[in-house]
Amino acid sequence: MNTKPTHQDDEINLSQLANGVSTLFQRIGTGIFNTTRFFIHHKWLLSFLLIVGFSTGVVIEKVKTSYDHYVMVEPNFGSTDYLYAKIDELNAKIKEQDTVFLKSIGISSPNNIFKIEIKPVIDVYRFVSRNEQNFELLKLMSDDSDINKIIEDKPTSKNYTYHLIHLSTKHKTNKSQLIAPILAHLNNSDFYKQIQKEYILNQQLKMKANEVLIAQIDGYLNGLAVGTPSASAEKMVFYTEKTQLNDVIETKDKLIKEQGNLRIEKISTDKIIKDNHIILNTEASGKLNSALKFILPLLFIALFVFFKSFLRFYHKESLKIQNT
Repeated sequence: MNTKPTHQDDEINLSQLANGVSTLFQRIGTGIFNTTRFFIHHKWLLSFLLIVGFSTGVVIEKVKTSYDHYVMVEPNFGSTDYLYAKIDELNAKIKEQDTVFLKSIGISSPNNIFKIEIKPVIDVYRFVSRNEQNFELLKLMSDDSDINKIIEDKPTSKNYTYHLIHLSTKHKTNKSQLIAPILAHLNNSDFYKQIQKEYILNQQLKMKANEVLIAQIDGYLNGLAVGTPSASAEKMVFYTEKTQLNDVIETKDKLIKEQGNLRIEKISTDKIIKDNHIILNTEASGKLNSALKFILPLLFIALFVFFKSFLRFYHKESLKIQNT
């Protein structure tokens, strides 16, 4: 028996396929025509919905506009964990709307603020340049894990020098109303104030000792210049017959650099949490709010089309029931 498809069967299949394609294009064309006729027929109402939707979106965007504020801080005396804990506490009080607590620390308009958070300013180069141990630790940890993950990991990131406090408010504010009270609250720690006091005292002692050593080195070098070491140079603790001139000059250079670093540190250590830079009242309406003036017109039109389609469907079904 011959079961192979005949030429006539092929023609029938092709004819059916052609009819199907033709029917599909006819339905698409009919759909486009009906849609165009629908929009033309309701053009005035649709234009009204576009205007109402756009206007509503603009109004909501203005009402919902919020403001961001940023404070770059440097926690001193090992107070990084303390800083993060205090920010978490403040954020919890804000979410709880504990206006009594917020007013007690000096925030004049506690209902204006709705969020505070903190994150590190990732600066891995400064981190590893502090000392060789940081570099070796980071290198060791990166052998067993992704270096980018380690750099951004919370335990590592807390060791960075600078951290960014981010606050969000409903309305504009100023430094005295919001930032100053929060910074005063962060710096109000008896424990870290005592550490600060001892640290500054040690810093002053170190600077005085360095000045004495630099003066001794200068006396020794002056003595060499005239051929006879001075009396003060003979009393230097590190002066021996084997002392090389290059070592002495290198020691002086290190002491001068250390003095410079200590003077710079002195600027930052006047506070437990040192504020370095403040940015206020950056408008932040949000992506969704900014797009509402475009989303709402389309939403209103879609709802209108759905409503009209539902009415047409309901009318057809009602006629079917009446004719049965």
